[in-house]
Amino acid sequence: MTETIAVFDIGKTNKKILLFDRNLDLVFEQETKFPEIKDEEGFECDDVGKIEDWITETLHWFEGNSKYRVKAVNFATYGATLMYLDDAGKALTPAYNYLKPMPGGIAAGLYERFGGVEEFSRRTASPALGFLNSGLQILWLKKTRPALFSAVRNILHFPQYFSHLLTGKTVSEHTSTGCHTAMWDFDNMAYHPWLEDEGISLPDPVSCKITFPLIDGKFKFMAGTGIHDSSASLAPYIMKSSEKFILLSTGTWCINMNPFNHEPLTGEQLENDCLAYMSINRKPVKSSRLFMGHIHDVNLDRINAHFNADKQAYRNIAPDKELIRRLSGSGEVFFKNGVPEDYVDREVSLADFSGLEEAYHRLVLDLASLCVKSINFILPENDDTKTVFISGGFAKNEIFLRMLADKLGNKRIYTSEIENATALGTAMVVYEEAMEASMPEIDLGLKEWVKL
Repeated sequence: MTETIAVFDIGKTNKKILLFDRNLDLVFEQETKFPEIKDEEGFECDDVGKIEDWITETLHWFEGNSKYRVKAVNFATYGATLMYLDDAGKALTPAYNYLKPMPGGIAAGLYERFGGVEEFSRRTASPALGFLNSGLQILWLKKTRPALFSAVRNILHFPQYFSHLLTGKTVSEHTSTGCHTAMWDFDNMAYHPWLEDEGISLPDPVSCKITFPLIDGKFKFMAGTGIHDSSASLAPYIMKSSEKFILLSTGTWCINMNPFNHEPLTGEQLENDCLAYMSINRKPVKSSRLFMGHIHDVNLDRINAHFNADKQAYRNIAPDKELIRRLSGSGEVFFKNGVPEDYVDREVSLADFSGLEEAYHRLVLDLASLCVKSINFILPENDDTKTVFISGGFAKNEIFLRMLADKLGNKRIYTSEIENATALGTAMVVYEEAMEASMPEIDLGLKEWVKL
């Protein structure tokens, strides 16, 4: 039987089960989706009951399988999601959606008690983001549903909730607690005092690298604490890279992460959507965000409509060296006056372009400029980082890669061919306890990109 680590990678849209063998090679992968349900106010959220049933049924299937032997299981989930448990450890509420709007007045007085919004945000490395600050979700539940809140005995982030179902352990973990939650005091590396002031008690954080036995020998393997998915995606690079680096995790959002800049966030950085994640080594990871994938898609739709092009036609456009050189010699065209609220720059006259190829090159060039501005927010004053890793959707866009290499001329640009980096990182953090062996060598599948 192949000894494996099982990872449940629970995203907002897709849910996956993956198995990694002793060499950390992926040997099994299965994806599923579940229809969302609605909370008490009619806002859509994940159907936690369906996810729980899927996890249990999947693990029972592996127990009876003759091909794979599961040595440990771990969980990666999206952040900013909490579960509220009663005396019996049962969930009292749905998994409220972090996109749910926060009513006015919930945080009234909170910021003022701790130096104002900017100082509170700096100290917690959490821009004021409403429900995306999971700590404020607790305050919302306490103020809007006091009777229900009085029955709450434990509060767990999503990854630790699924671990709790198998182990019965009520623990917190740094990557979940330290990610724009407004809970963690980065000055003192402890829970922020506002929680105690409000009578809110949370479990002490433990290392994401430990495992626990399962309840009553329910299964014959151990379970990890669970981990925040963004920190999990960073883990393979932290554990296997020997030099300083920045990681661009691209998709609908481009998340730029610098694990080696531990300087406190400034007011300017907070105003420009910067925050701090927590690494698997419990160090702040200064990060910036850009809605790059969405900006790309909605502006491409406008370009396609103008040139009567197929939606996927851009994928066949190869980088044109002379065109890039000509366009690079002029100022920005898209977003020169900032990114509009709906992200579509209608000030750009598409009739000025000779065709789809020129318009797309211009769009991507200007997106690369936005990306560099976002990256610059997470660089220290005397930056000596030489390496940039790029994963996700834009790692397959050669035009973008060539342009970014040009704009970041003092750094080496690499794409990584790691598939399922989040799940791999989730397996890696529990590998040594699960397999009782040293970590094997990992091929990050790197390819260097230079300007044309």
